[in-house]
Amino acid sequence: MFAPRDPDEYLLPTERRVIRVRRHWSTLLGDLLEALALMAGAMMISYLLPDNMGLIQNILWYASLFVVLRLAYFVMEWWVERIVVTDKRFMISSGVFETKVAMMPISKVTDLTYERSVLGRMFGFGTLVVESAGQIQALNRIEYLPNPEEVYDAISELTFGDKKAQAERFSMIKAQRAARGKKMVP
Repeated sequence: MFAPRDPDEYLLPTERRVIRVRRHWSTLLGDLLEALALMAGAMMISYLLPDNMGLIQNILWYASLFVVLRLAYFVMEWWVERIVVTDKRFMISSGVFETKVAMMPISKVTDLTYERSVLGRMFGFGTLVVESAGQIQALNRIEYLPNPEEVYDAISELTFGDKKAQAERFSMIKAQRAARGKKMVP
């Protein structure tokens, strides 16, 4: 009831999911370093304060607790966010307390670019820039995307590839799933 919905629940019965990923873990690196620095600062100040400053030490420890809870929220937010690419659209579902789903049809994509910095190459993430017909969409820039080449190739195939070959591949996948489903039933 209170858990965020699975992004697959937003898919239509006629859609085929191609890719489903969450942003790369390195998106949390800045928040983690900030939390560690704030915790180290609070501990240092607490250590340097005289023992008769109990109220200020309590305030420091409550501030440290707030920093830890804030970091936990950022980790939960990262964990529930999903980037899903189907044969008809791609979307990002996010939100811990309030669910938000941003979606763009694949047919609107006019240009794709992916960028990788030196850190992106080292850690395995990149940025996907999606351009549509003269509009700036909510999904125009997707940063910290793991394996950006794979996502780029999949969206390129869906957007600019052979539609007949895609339809044949999709019908073959549906037939394989149906055959597996029949085997599982005793």
